[in-house]
Amino acid sequence: MAKRLLVGCGAGFSGDRTDAAVPVVREMLHRREPAVLFFECLGERTLALAHLRRRQDLRAGHEPLLEDMLQPVLGDCLAGGIAIVGNFGAANPREAARRIARLADVAGFSNARIAVVEGDDVTHLVRAGALEALGIDQGLDDRPLICANAYLGAEPIARALSEGAQVVVTGRVADPAMVVGPAVQHFGWSWSDTDRIAAGTLAGHLLECGSQVSGGYFADPGMKDVPDPANIGFPIAEIAEDGGIVITKPADTGGLVTPATVKEQLLYEIHDPAAYLTPDVVLDITGVDVTPVGLDRIAVSGACGHPRPDRLKVTVSVEGGWLGEGEISYAGPNARARAQLAIDILKARVPEGLRVRGDLIGVTSVFGAEDGSTNTPDTAAEDVRARIAVEAPTRELAERAVREVTALLCCGPAAGGGARTQVRQRVNTWSATAPRSEVESGVQVITQGAQQWAETVDA
Repeated sequence: MAKRLLVGCGAGFSGDRTDAAVPVVREMLHRREPAVLFFECLGERTLALAHLRRRQDLRAGHEPLLEDMLQPVLGDCLAGGIAIVGNFGAANPREAARRIARLADVAGFSNARIAVVEGDDVTHLVRAGALEALGIDQGLDDRPLICANAYLGAEPIARALSEGAQVVVTGRVADPAMVVGPAVQHFGWSWSDTDRIAAGTLAGHLLECGSQVSGGYFADPGMKDVPDPANIGFPIAEIAEDGGIVITKPADTGGLVTPATVKEQLLYEIHDPAAYLTPDVVLDITGVDVTPVGLDRIAVSGACGHPRPDRLKVTVSVEGGWLGEGEISYAGPNARARAQLAIDILKARVPEGLRVRGDLIGVTSVFGAEDGSTNTPDTAAEDVRARIAVEAPTRELAERAVREVTALLCCGPAAGGGARTQVRQRVNTWSATAPRSEVESGVQVITQGAQQWAETVDA
């Protein structure tokens, strides 16, 4: 019987802590068991922004913090036999692989085996009208297209590992696939064994957001206290051949793994608990049991699987114009009235025809409506930040609108300060599905050094 597999998470989103993987790798090396480290770095908007960066620079479009995330652990993983899987390739997996090859070369592993998984880009299917939209059609498909990416499954990841890859770089794959792939390759699970594939998917789902299952995004002082929250340990799943799962974290790290942290993540983005759709299986969590088996050790069992869907989810991203934002603070007696006057002035000065929203942060930004009404008590706030947001079709109009925030320093109510503005391109997304038969994934494993790799991927 194959030994259990340790799967550690090194990142739960783009911009996550770059030192998070260090304790995870240290713990897995200490245990001397088969292990895999994965990095989940993609959200829908994240991938679209990566495509926009690649438009400006053909060597961009991968995870911006790629080197910062991998440099502290890559050498130890290659030396210790810990495979790495990551969707940090984003819109440019080959460039990400090139950079990883250079890091490996510096670490003394010039012949590291690096695989690239491709095939998620299905822009051609959008243009061919082969997609089926999900939900309400809001006319987003009439806007300039940025990208369309299918959620690939675990099969190409398992294939890459079977071909000896030490690092597997992907673009858009389903988050749990980065755990399912290694588990299938390690245990030799059949793709038709839906309950085991479901167990791997459940493990991946619990780990995919990093520290959310080990105390991150959980603390509420006095109600849900988290020990040493500045040093939360990222999670590790112990996966058994029969699909048994234990969620834990490295020793000597902050955070906690409890039934509550696991249950919160279990229900994250599930939609239908009886039919969580993934490329590899339809997961049913309605019979899942969550059981403490030690300090920071939670056993999770009871996942049920049904055959995978015939269609794959696709996220289509389109240009959404420009967003201008500006903020300015007012403090002391009558601060709320002065902040409201600032909002009124800004709305009067914004170019006509633009959609605009004003908020009083600390008063109406969360509980208020677009018309300025609020359900919060009419208290005498003494520290208010006025914020305005403007939707514009061009960068120039957005910049013109938010310049009015800076102008309030001399032209607005008394005692305003700390004015800040920014303008950024907006991205809108809509979801669709594509026939599985129309989405072809590919795997390329390169075993040469960094220079040969660079020449290969540029070919």
